[in-house]
Formats: sequence, structure tokens, C-alpha cells
Amino acid sequence: MIVGTSGLVLNEKLLFEHSDAGRKGYSLPALDVPAATLPDGLCREEIAGFPELSEVDVVRHFTRLSTWNYGVDSGFYPLGSCTMKYNPKVNEVACRLPGLADVHPATPDHLAQGALTLMYQLQEMLAEISGFPAVSVQPAAGAHGELAGMLAIRAWHEARGNARRTKVLIPDTAHGTNPATAALAGFDVVPIASQGVLTLEEVAAHMTDEVAALMVTNPNTLGLFETNIEAICALVHERGGLVYCDGANLNALLGIARPGDLGIDVMHFNLHKTFATPHGGGGPGSGPVGVRADLAPFLPGPLAVRDGDSYRFAGPPGSVGRLLAFHGNFGIMVRAFAYIRSMGAQGLRHATEMAVLNANYVRARLEGSYHLPYATRSLHEVVFSDRDLPNDCHTLDVAKRLIDYGYHPPTIYFPLVVKGAIMIEPTETESQETLDEFCDAMLAIAGEAGADPELLKNAPVRTRTRRLDETGAARQPRLKWERPC
Repeated sequence: MIVGTSGLVLNEKLLFEHSDAGRKGYSLPALDVPAATLPDGLCREEIAGFPELSEVDVVRHFTRLSTWNYGVDSGFYPLGSCTMKYNPKVNEVACRLPGLADVHPATPDHLAQGALTLMYQLQEMLAEISGFPAVSVQPAAGAHGELAGMLAIRAWHEARGNARRTKVLIPDTAHGTNPATAALAGFDVVPIASQGVLTLEEVAAHMTDEVAALMVTNPNTLGLFETNIEAICALVHERGGLVYCDGANLNALLGIARPGDLGIDVMHFNLHKTFATPHGGGGPGSGPVGVRADLAPFLPGPLAVRDGDSYRFAGPPGSVGRLLAFHGNFGIMVRAFAYIRSMGAQGLRHATEMAVLNANYVRARLEGSYHLPYATRSLHEVVFSDRDLPNDCHTLDVAKRLIDYGYHPPTIYFPLVVKGAIMIEPTETESQETLDEFCDAMLAIAGEAGADPELLKNAPVRTRTRRLDETGAARQPRLKWERPC
């Protein structure tokens, strides 16, 4: 017997794997061929370990589990950094069209003209959007695109005999994958401090002839635009380095500013974040990389190129090589292509404007009840902290209590530069009514921290499972299912 949080006795069959001896979910016709005879020792008298269930038991079990999941189609995701936004279903229809969904990656160029046309045009559209003359759509994820860009930077320096340039500067407000990517590409990581945004003086103090590049996220993980970016790029170039921009937050710039015009040399795109691809659960993803003209020969290839009235694959002359066995996650490219074509230039700009407006609306409603560590105007996301919460209540308590209100928690404890961070990114797809309901919940929780702090510290109280020991689960994971007593 299991007792729920409300005191009700819950049916164990609803929560755990179960089996009823002799029950079956199938009905087979009588055997109309001779029975096969297998040698002794290869046959089991019984099938061990398989549950015995009816068809309706199985269907109801998995349908029930699906209703316990939280998804963007069922509620608001305030996660920052990940951008769990609602994506139009027309893009899902497009990527499932037989001529696009069924094309084999080894199809000869002359039989894959539709796919090649789409890839070529997507490269051209991303180039126009970002201000970079050359784009490769091969990388399969954001971090994969980062690696492609950093390998291109390394190849560019090696081609010029700059073997001494082995260091990469990374500010404390950069995207979390940047240090690992730089190290994987063979560079030594040099962390540099920011004051919410990078200062020219801080970059200048670290910009030696051993530095190959600066990796910067713009807008950064605080949701702030790097206001000194043009001067910083000019400084890095003057001293022989390149500037890599993490494009994870490009959804705050579309149609308003092009990174290539700001002095950035290399940038990856997150199609699974900016251009309508489903995100989460480990994929699918796509991370095209754009570069300035003299870095184009080092892009991963082959690329889709135009040859008269047709298209073909061709490898850049100094390419860093393939990053995938084939040509990237094509289904994700179809979604992005459909999204960009359906939105158009004005639609992309409007999406950016609404993303920024929504984030600042949330900021205005919650400021005063939650500590705002940086006064600079936010762009697509806003970062609060738990500094001013009373009665020893913390960010984790707020996140757990939000679950009781029916919301997925926002990103917490990131970026690391803010202690007790609460990162909220509403995206452009949420209405004012949804944002008001979410903000009302956040304000109510701030009030509960003062009036009834134990409610927060014991949350969630309305879920099937109470608060887990997350530290214990990480340090002593139980990887084998056991039937409860």
C-alpha cells in the first residue's frame, strides 16, 4: 500500500510495474504450419521477467505516464538558456513530407536536388541573417558548431604560422559549454571577469600574442547585450586574434543586429533554439557555423554549392574535415527552412521584439520581490537571485514550490556568476495572460517565504513524488529498479 500526500491510498498498479498471471494482450490464430523443433537447451519452459498484461492495461499505462510529463504543449516553460518555446506545428508537417523525410543521406547528388536546394538556400538565409558570408550546416548540435568554429580558428592560425597562439579568453558570462569546447579543440582556457558585461580594459589586460581567440556570448548568459563588443573585436583583431560568438542567444538579435557586422569572426547557430526545432531530451539538434570570408576555406564540409542550374556537394579546400558521417541533421534543417520562409524578415524581427518585451515585462513585475543583481536593461531573459528572500528560503525552494502552482521551474543556479540565480526566459510565444499567471505565482511564493517558509521548504506537496534527495541521487545513484515492500 502507498499513501499519497493527501492521505489517499493509491493503487500500486498506477505507480509501479505490475503483472497478472495468465493475462495476455494478444490473440494469435491457430498454427497452420508445422511446428519448428529446436535442439534441447535452446528452449525455455517459461519466459522469465516479462509482465503479463492485457492490451488495455498496456495502453492505459503508457498513456497515463504521458500525462505525467510536462511539455511545452501543455504548459509554460520559463527556462532560460534552453529556450523551451512553442514551435508552430506546420514545421513538423513540412519535415515529414515523404520527399524530405525519406531521402537517404547516401543519395547521389543528381537524385537529391530537392534536399541540396534546401540546404543551399538555408545556408544563404543564415548568412544573410547573421552577416557572415559563409555557413556550414553540417554540425549536429550547438556544442558541435562551437567545436567546428574553434577548429576553423585553429586552422586559420596554423595556416599563418601562429603556433604560439594556444590560449582562448572566456568571460564568466559565457555559455557553459565554451570552456570545454575550447579545450577539446586543443586550446588552453583563460577565464576573465566581467562586470555584467565585458570591459575593454579587462580584455586588453589578457590579450597577449599567445591568445588565439576570445569566446563571447552575446547577449550573455545574464541576458545583457555586450555594449562594448565592437571596440573589443577591434582590439582583439589589432592584436592578432579572432572573436568567436556563441549564437545560443541569437533570438534576442534577429532582424535588429547582425553579429558579422559587429566584428565577430565566427558564430554557431542553434537551430534547435532559434529556428523552431523541438528542444530537450538530448535532441534533436543542429548547430550550423558561420564565418567571415577568409575563414570559409576551413569550414567542415562538404557544403551544398550551386553549379549552374543544379546543386552538388563540394568540400572547402582547407576544410577541418567532416564532423559527421553524412551532412547534418537534415530534418532539423527542414524545420528551420520552413520557419524562416514562413516568418520572413519582418516576422523574425517581430519575434525578437516580443521575446525582449516579454522578458522585460516579467522583470518589471517581479523586481522588488526578487533581487535583481544587474540593473542593466535585460534582453531576452532576466536573471534574479534569492538574496532577499526571508527565513532562509532559497532558489531551490522557489523552484520546487512553482511545481505546486503547475509550472515547470526556471533555470536555477545558472549563470554561476550570480549566487542563487533564477533565470527566466519567457520567449516570444507566450501571451500576457500566461505571463501574468506565472508572475502571480512567483509573487505568491515570495509572500509565502515570509508568511509560511516551511511550505516552501517542504515543496512540492501536490505531486505524486515529494522532494527528492538530489544530492544523494547524484552521489549514490540507484540504477536498478526494485519493487517496493
